[in-house]
Amino acid sequence: MACKCGGCYYTLNAKVSFDRDSMKNRNFLLRNVSVIRMFTNGFFRSKWRSVAGNRRIISMDAREKSRSTILESSKDKRVPIFVMMPVDAFSFDASGRPRIRKIKALTVSLKALKLAGVHGIGVEVWWGIVERSSPFDYSWSLYEELFKLISDSGLKLHVALSFHSNIHSSNGKGGVSLPLWILEIGDVNKDIYYRDQHGFSNNDYLTLGVDQVPLLSGRTALQCYEDFMVSFVDKFESYIGSVIEEISIGLGPSGELRYPAHPFGDGRWKFPGIGEFQCYDKYMMKDLKMAACRERKPQWGDRGPQNAGCYNSLPSGVPFFEEGQESFLSDYGRFFLEWYSGRLICHADAILAKAAKILNKYQENEQTSVMLVAKIGGIYWWYQTISHPAELTAGYYNTALRDGYDPVVSVFSRHGAALHIPCLDMMDSETPPTYLCSPEGLLKQIQSVSKKRIIKLIGRNTTERHDKSGLRRIHSNCYNRQTEVIDEQRFVIYHFLS
Repeated sequence: MACKCGGCYYTLNAKVSFDRDSMKNRNFLLRNVSVIRMFTNGFFRSKWRSVAGNRRIISMDAREKSRSTILESSKDKRVPIFVMMPVDAFSFDASGRPRIRKIKALTVSLKALKLAGVHGIGVEVWWGIVERSSPFDYSWSLYEELFKLISDSGLKLHVALSFHSNIHSSNGKGGVSLPLWILEIGDVNKDIYYRDQHGFSNNDYLTLGVDQVPLLSGRTALQCYEDFMVSFVDKFESYIGSVIEEISIGLGPSGELRYPAHPFGDGRWKFPGIGEFQCYDKYMMKDLKMAACRERKPQWGDRGPQNAGCYNSLPSGVPFFEEGQESFLSDYGRFFLEWYSGRLICHADAILAKAAKILNKYQENEQTSVMLVAKIGGIYWWYQTISHPAELTAGYYNTALRDGYDPVVSVFSRHGAALHIPCLDMMDSETPPTYLCSPEGLLKQIQSVSKKRIIKLIGRNTTERHDKSGLRRIHSNCYNRQTEVIDEQRFVIYHFLS
């Protein structure tokens, strides 16, 4: 099947199946696999029925049983595919109103995707589009039109509420900024954004330092996020549970719970640099000072680590990430990293608590139940070092001596949120050995923590994969040993296009 969308010609042929006998040995056979340019930079999701907090999780049996099931296991499990809307699907007209680009081509493409067996569409709902011009002035017209197109095509929706900007990462393909009225406040007070030790900041996401500070036209950042979520649910209530199956809540840059320690879009960082701590806006520094005083070490609150290198440093020779007296293992190092990671976890806790409360009434009815999703980053380089420096600067206090993902997963579980992770397609053998990468080790660790906390695990591919080995890796990561004894286990694949 072929169609044209946005001038890009693509072919759809993605039938994949498991061989029954080889399934028992966890060796998968791929047949007739053709993944094309349209499907890029996506995420794959492995999902099984479990209990997260007091929230019930709906199995795929309650969902559409149709041609949207193109991947089968030996237990007749289905693997729906979701295709992400491209970043340049929207634009603004001369009057500043958002509109769908090439709507006729999009309509044809949606129908073609449905016929090809695609289950649904992933759509980023941008704060910078909906509340663009002024506070409380929500304009949902773009998404009303888009959701109707998708629904009329017989497709489902994964909605990602996006409180970040993708200007620096869009490569000129229709990036979306934060709301214009937020940018105006930021022009006067740049401390509403994360800052590094040099004073540089970018306007991709508000610092968590303003979560509780009413700087945004009388509101705190948390109140802005909550008001946006309430408005969204009020507007699209009729779609929730029937068309909208999942709602992902943005928690940081790229929607991920992390600090912008590796800002690849503005030239400050490049792989495999360890990144820099992002705590130098005045609101986070004030919080750091108070935390240090509580520890009766006021000198610890003056600044972040001064021996932690810079964005593109390698761990070797950087004292804070080695094992000396002034390293991450010191009393000061432990204090700072517990504070730095703890503030990030509190940020997630506060936002997810509000999201879960807003969606709670829909969870009581199976027909309107919707999955809450939260996303973390995949910082896999330098994973095989003792300090895991790139993870530390991103806010994950994860080292060879400490599990930094357990407290994150615990918070997600408490609010009934599925954990969304990357790296399902990656293998250690494909990464440069010099940089001590281990996407496999990272994924294994997070899977282990998720099993312990009894939380649904969602995965995505990190890179564009057109090869059979990458797909085999994805399939093996979607497979769980309990499949053959637990009938409720389900697998879902998400595939995004850029």
